[in-house]
Amino acid sequence: MSADKRIATDEEEEDEEEKPKNFHEMELDDRILKAVAKLGWLEPTLIQEKTIPLLLDGKDVLVRARTGSGKTAAFAIPIIQKILSGKQTQMRQEIKALILAPSKELCKQIHQVVSDLTNKCSREVKSVDISSPLELNAQKPLLAGKPDIVIATPGRLLQHLKANNVSVKKTLETLVIDEADLVFSFGYEDDVKSVLAYLPTVYQAVLASATLSEDVLLLKALVLHNPAILKLEEPPLAPPSQLAHYTLAAEENDKAAILYALLKLHLVRGKTIIFVNTVDRCYKLKLFLEQFGIPTCVLNSELPASARCRAVTYFNSGTYDIIIASDEKALEEPFMVKDKKSKRRKDNESGVARGIDFQFVSNVINFDFPLDVTSYIHRAGRTARGKNQGTALSFVAMRERSLLDEVDTQLKEGYNRENIFKTYQFKLDEVEGFRYRAKDAWKAVTRIAVREARLKEIKQEVLNCEKLKGYFEENPKDLKSLRQDKALHTVRQQPHLKDVPEYIVPQTLKRIAGIGKRKRKFDREAAATGSSASKSKHLARASNPLISLSIPRKK
Repeated sequence: MSADKRIATDEEEEDEEEKPKNFHEMELDDRILKAVAKLGWLEPTLIQEKTIPLLLDGKDVLVRARTGSGKTAAFAIPIIQKILSGKQTQMRQEIKALILAPSKELCKQIHQVVSDLTNKCSREVKSVDISSPLELNAQKPLLAGKPDIVIATPGRLLQHLKANNVSVKKTLETLVIDEADLVFSFGYEDDVKSVLAYLPTVYQAVLASATLSEDVLLLKALVLHNPAILKLEEPPLAPPSQLAHYTLAAEENDKAAILYALLKLHLVRGKTIIFVNTVDRCYKLKLFLEQFGIPTCVLNSELPASARCRAVTYFNSGTYDIIIASDEKALEEPFMVKDKKSKRRKDNESGVARGIDFQFVSNVINFDFPLDVTSYIHRAGRTARGKNQGTALSFVAMRERSLLDEVDTQLKEGYNRENIFKTYQFKLDEVEGFRYRAKDAWKAVTRIAVREARLKEIKQEVLNCEKLKGYFEENPKDLKSLRQDKALHTVRQQPHLKDVPEYIVPQTLKRIAGIGKRKRKFDREAAATGSSASKSKHLARASNPLISLSIPRKK
């Protein structure tokens, strides 16, 4: 077996090297294969290739692999296959699999993957996500139908088990705990131990985790029996052939202007996550871009899980192509972040940067360079997921050079390559007109404007909060006064800023930006020689090769 792959039993015995398998070679049901094809998965990822056969053989498995490696499908496909096989002899509908995850957002994501994989057999294999904070009685009908797969947080599942809304003592075949290294950290240790008391004596178990922490080893002892341990010793990020790393020298005063030019001239295309280091910077950047008609949404770690999940959903569904997020440390492990200035309680069933999948992200832009190597890896890891291509572009001021050097050194060692970062060639003097506009727009976003924007969002969350509906029904005057509260003024919108005047766009970039297009005059000579419009278009492009400033995009 190659040095970067290791599968062993609990006694750490090495398996013989196996020939890589494709999905159609794993003896999967045709309906699963059709769903996989519809998802565009041409071949299994490394983790799927190694895990699926082990689970189909009935082994307990401990999986360790980085986020974005395809862990969810690695355990979902065998579960669906086993359920479909069992339907041939099964007399009645029963709950066969439980999938536990530490956050509501992750449960929703897992449920989506399971739904996609059962697209061609949705009548035979039913799944339900009960992690949402509804009343137990509201979810009881969902469980009364005994869906084949139940997805939940440990705490939520335990509530239903105690209420006798669900029983799996005689029917459960598979238990999965995803992001196992976070389960105990989110305060679910007692809940998990209590849930185990409601399970049958014999069942197949899977633990999936990005790390093998002490918590995972404790869970392993509780849940797994003589498991196969699958460790993928792989770089924390996708290889440079899949994930391109760029740096752009930009001082603080120029970052906003450069970002404005890149976005408005369509030099950065596709779904993009912009990272900054504070929540206030999120809103400042959002208000700045809004002045130019560039819509964005903010992922605010201080808002409830439902609000954050909604922002990610808007992004994934294409409502917004740009999402702005603050430093991922506060997003990833809110339970570990100590903020002396804030007494705000975080939702312990939420986790954003880890667990939540930002789908089909083409670019990650570090507007503020991350403060350490781990942060850079987590940010850049939001793109180039699975087999997709991605780009990470970092704005680097002089004071951030030391941070860049540290990241560069670490990545060179990890990839065993001399050059990881490429310089993104951008001549700021060619877009001087953008700089003047950006300078005024950036100044317009004052601290008061940022505060008002945050208050506006909080007010909207209060009005939309399900838990407060009952209160507002009993106290309609409070609801009326809240709705009639004074309008919050943030930044004055100037419609003319949404358009880019032709005179400020460099000649070489006008074609990319789609500026200066005029109706073509009828060319009698061209018509006589039989050359078509499309021919003329291709000839024009060939005679005027454009060295674009854009990051290379891959479909």
